[in-house]
Amino acid sequence: MVLEETDNDSVFEPQVTDEYVETQFGDVHCVMMGTVKANRPVILTFPDVGLNHKSCFETLFNHEDMHEIVRHFAVCHVEAPGQQEGAKTLPAASVNHLPSSTLCFPHFLVVVVLVPVSHGRIFCFLFNDKFDLSPLRYPYPSMEQLSEVLPGVLKHFGLRSVIGLGVGAGAYILARFALNYPDLVDGVVLININPNSESLMDTVTSKITDWTYTLPDKILANLLGKEELQTNQDLVATYRHYITATMNEANVSQFLRSYSNRSALEVERPVPEGNINVRTLKCSSLLVVGDNSPAVEAVVDCNSKLNPTKTTLLKMADCGGLPQVDQPAKVIEALKYFIQGLGYLSSASMTRLRSRTASGSSTASFDGPRSRAHTDELQRGRIHSHGAEEKRGRARTDISMESVSTVNQSVSKSTEVAC
Repeated sequence: MVLEETDNDSVFEPQVTDEYVETQFGDVHCVMMGTVKANRPVILTFPDVGLNHKSCFETLFNHEDMHEIVRHFAVCHVEAPGQQEGAKTLPAASVNHLPSSTLCFPHFLVVVVLVPVSHGRIFCFLFNDKFDLSPLRYPYPSMEQLSEVLPGVLKHFGLRSVIGLGVGAGAYILARFALNYPDLVDGVVLININPNSESLMDTVTSKITDWTYTLPDKILANLLGKEELQTNQDLVATYRHYITATMNEANVSQFLRSYSNRSALEVERPVPEGNINVRTLKCSSLLVVGDNSPAVEAVVDCNSKLNPTKTTLLKMADCGGLPQVDQPAKVIEALKYFIQGLGYLSSASMTRLRSRTASGSSTASFDGPRSRAHTDELQRGRIHSHGAEEKRGRARTDISMESVSTVNQSVSKSTEVAC
């Protein structure tokens, strides 16, 4: 069903409610914007480690082009326990059950292993709390458990289905939620998703950084590309401030630990004339990553594991680790096409987008009703985007947007779009 609504240029100010939803894994902070409508899903967001819904998504949702979307859809921002702005430190668990031989320091569990060797030498090993301290602290939810809080959030607000929008750890949580509850998810937009568990090398590297880097430094290295860290000092300073001034670092550390200990999503690409009943996302998926992001390889790998007929990879040129912050207009254009492909926006709802489309560009017609079961007709549009947010000095940027076809087509690989 294509929803036709008349846009007007009046200032749109959606109603905002701020609530804590009690779940079996802790209280989850939620911010609901707009009014839930029975005939359409809600856009549900989940931010990355070290960010809250403001620092992760405010630039995107405050952009004027995003107003065309939020006029039609309510938005529910969800934050993991203890990750909201100004959160109190989560309670620590008792350590009375520890054996007397265990050495317990504020941030480390020390295990001394005596190994007899030649010349009477002894080796001592120091292990970080990542391996042994989980029972000593507040039992922070695992990534799998965090995905399980979302059905309770939907039930609390009376939501029938959602379009997920997640970044990093939030993208992983929404992907797992979509895998386990496909009937509740119409589609997912996954920015910087890593579907894999940490490798042994990642674990070793993580342990070294635990000893040598502060928490803000570790978070920044996860969020931003190397070039940004070296050259964009304003951006680095801004997000360092967000982490240190608005987030509870003790809680962030626990969330980061859960993300580092995540299991692989274990998704597999369906093979034509082979096993088509493999575990994979059943909903349409848009994967987004900047070409200078530290998550590029992981996102490309995720793309290779998903159903090619329902997946689009958008790799954004001259973009760092936070596409929704660096180039929000491009992300919004992609999001509009994606939502339209789900059957919820018509061309009448895309006035700003059409006004920026160059006359010489190849543009598909999006008019006419479209059922949600047949939403992935091949769409092509080249949009010339002029935005002040394009900080790298490019006077003109061409975007090529494509959605993949599931109707009367056999597609050998996912659509990959460079912009």
